[in-house]
Amino acid sequence: QVQLVESGGGLAQAGGSLRLSCATSGRTFSNYAMGWFRQAPGKEREFVAAISRTGFITYYADSVKGRFTISRDKPTNTVNLQMNSLKPEDTAVYYCAADGGTAQDMRVKGFSGMDYWGKGTLVTVSS
Repeated sequence: QVQLVESGGGLAQAGGSLRLSCATSGRTFSNYAMGWFRQAPGKEREFVAAISRTGFITYYADSVKGRFTISRDKPTNTVNLQMNSLKPEDTAVYYCAADGGTAQDMRVKGFSGMDYWGKGTLVTVSS
């Protein structure tokens, strides 16, 4: 089992920044590709970003490319999502996920295909 706990959500103004973190525990952190998904009110859960087990390969949804950066820190077993130039349409509950496949698999499989996920953290961006 892998436990995932998100933090860092909150309220930001448009154009501002937030940094989300996902603390992991349980099985070996480096065995899993890690990613972030989000669900806006009234919408389906969607892929945001993923990072490979080594941290060398990343994928982003087109809607966040150039504004968000995913990273992973092996010593602390955490995954971070730096969100810059926030827009009101970024408002959503953000979920951390772990998968035993590749980072590319996470983008293709979607949230329902993930091995583990957290409870989510709310991000609200005001205009």
